[in-house]
Amino acid sequence: MEKDLKDYMTPPVMLVLFLLAVSLIFIFPVLNMIVLGAILAYWIRPIACKIQSKLRFESISTILAMILVIIPLILLVSYIVFVISGFISDVLLANSNFDFNVAMAQISSYIPQNPFIDANNMASMVQSVAKYVLGYISGKAGSIMNITLDLFILVCSVYYFIKDGDDCLNFIKSFVPDDHIEFFDNTVKSVEDVLKSIFYGHFLTSVIIGIFGAIGYSLLGYPYGIFLGIITGILQLIPIFGPWPIYWALAILDAVSGNYPRVVVVLLFGFFLSLVDMYIRPAISSHHADIHPLILLVGFLAGPLVYGIVGFIVGPLILGVTYTILDSFRKELNGA
Repeated sequence: MEKDLKDYMTPPVMLVLFLLAVSLIFIFPVLNMIVLGAILAYWIRPIACKIQSKLRFESISTILAMILVIIPLILLVSYIVFVISGFISDVLLANSNFDFNVAMAQISSYIPQNPFIDANNMASMVQSVAKYVLGYISGKAGSIMNITLDLFILVCSVYYFIKDGDDCLNFIKSFVPDDHIEFFDNTVKSVEDVLKSIFYGHFLTSVIIGIFGAIGYSLLGYPYGIFLGIITGILQLIPIFGPWPIYWALAILDAVSGNYPRVVVVLLFGFFLSLVDMYIRPAISSHHADIHPLILLVGFLAGPLVYGIVGFIVGPLILGVTYTILDSFRKELNGA
């Protein structure tokens, strides 16, 4: 005889639900960091296991594995900041005699006289807008404490998920009824397949395309060839972009400067990068989760709107996991 809902809503169950709701309210502001920490821990854990087989100390192995992954990321970000700051410095030095007021006066001379627009005050208006923008940026700098807290929670989440991930999974599994254990195991397997698909099919492909791009742009004689390769790899993560914005921009600049032979070469090289992407991505992803490209596209584009930059990982993961779980549930209902 089936039980009514009120038979399940016993005082202990209600207390547990209440505490879960309150806990969710507390962790919701940093939930994205916790989820990202679990994802990174899944990718870093194989490195920690290999180190642990040599050192036999779990905590030290975990920390070393995190350092081996974090250091390249820090160096990459530092290099990008260094190149951008150097480029801005070069531009400022090349235009050291630039006079803002003179430039605004020249621009104002091309603007038709309008009774509603005072061209003489245009410079002060632009300066006011610039001050507002700088003030807004300075105000945002005050959120450095929130960023520090997020990073601290992220590091702690990665560490403890690597170290105690199995215990956490077994704890959750202990609440699953025996007749649903198979569905739970299939769900965990689906999550792993989605993670592998995102990592190998997208991030690894982006790394390969970025390396090819850095080598090719450097051989073609472009300044900041390595930087262009890194940007190409980053754009490769976004399905709607890929490498084409970089090589088309370089081709246009070469065409403007009259370097037509290099226009042809860089376009051919760009088409080569696109062909490499078309071959590598399906070849790698086909060994893991078979997810429709539209699902990943929506995840990549909508994720950052909800979770910020973390959404590039969390967005496609959530949609991909949801799709695979629904597919597993459908197969279970149909007895497949």
